[in-house]
Amino acid sequence: MRKTLSRMDKPLLIITIAFFIFGLIMILSASSMESYMRYGSSPYYYFIRQAIFLACGTVLAFIIIKIPISKYRILSKLAILGSIIALAGLTIYGYAANNAQSWFQIGPLSIQPSEFAKIEIILYLALYYDENKNKLDNQWTLIKPLLLCVIIFFLIAMQPDLGTAMVIALLTIIIFYSVPMKKSYRKLFNRIFLGAIAIVVAILITTGGSILRNYQLERFNFIDPCDRYQEESGYQLCNSFIAFHNGGLTGQGIGQSTQKYLYLPESYTDFIFPIIVEEWGLLVGAIIIIVYGVILYRLLRLAKRATNLRNAMITYGVFAYILLHIAINLIGVMGLGPLTGIPLPFLSYGGSYTLSMIIALSLVQRVAIETNIDTVKKEKKRRR
Repeated sequence: MRKTLSRMDKPLLIITIAFFIFGLIMILSASSMESYMRYGSSPYYYFIRQAIFLACGTVLAFIIIKIPISKYRILSKLAILGSIIALAGLTIYGYAANNAQSWFQIGPLSIQPSEFAKIEIILYLALYYDENKNKLDNQWTLIKPLLLCVIIFFLIAMQPDLGTAMVIALLTIIIFYSVPMKKSYRKLFNRIFLGAIAIVVAILITTGGSILRNYQLERFNFIDPCDRYQEESGYQLCNSFIAFHNGGLTGQGIGQSTQKYLYLPESYTDFIFPIIVEEWGLLVGAIIIIVYGVILYRLLRLAKRATNLRNAMITYGVFAYILLHIAINLIGVMGLGPLTGIPLPFLSYGGSYTLSMIIALSLVQRVAIETNIDTVKKEKKRRR
């Protein structure tokens, strides 16, 4: 284990562990009142559940970092098909929350297949393109795996969960563009993707957004939310602004948030960042964003150092996964774009998302281990 640890990206490991611990503390602070109001006795309900998810994820991480990524070839194909079956099964057996039928209820646990679909797409595409790296001059070879991703996109959009569907679409496109291909192919796909976006925008404009449900349309009304405080479209975002304002530069102190007292719904999930700023201040909020930048830098560095295509694509995929969640969440809670229900990496409560994030980071650490092993082998050969 000591040798394995020495080969990992230790700065990334330390930062992510610290972030998960900080997130656990903030989940306790942000959820304590709702836990008490909903469950009557314990303010630690969400805190304990998140701690259990982190403990299970830690055990899973120890297993993942021991398995060579090349061993996942068959598993990645089975996992992507399993994801499609699970997402299709939600239409019959799933239960709805927050206007989306996105969860399976298994005893006390709620499992959200769409969260695991993100990491399954990353792993599947990386291993597929690595296995077919000598056939990438063929357009069908390039396009074929995207068909499964399109199916996943539509199954999630039908729940309907447009925020997660958007992440799936953008994640797939970013990973696809990390594939080495002819310039002519890249230009062709640029036209296809831009054309698809233009068609979607044209449909929304010509139909006046009638293909969307009322609560989905309301999310696009994010300008001046406090003028609509009594309306559903303004209530959440205005309370987010109040939390930012209350925090000032240095915050009101840990546990001293007032917006978590049922003013700000989902204060321990989607809106954890405003609660952090309210209690710790804008300075700590800025530090968190800087630390996110460090994490993304470490991921890009690992991707560039990777010694084969699959490892590079996995790391680029995890980079895109984390970047999209950070950007979409912060844009929403700061009123710069629509709210989507996308959790903030490391800090938001959520079992499926937390486990998916730990799996993604464990795969990245496995990439770091394999890169170090390959680098040492090459150095030994060079010396001979």
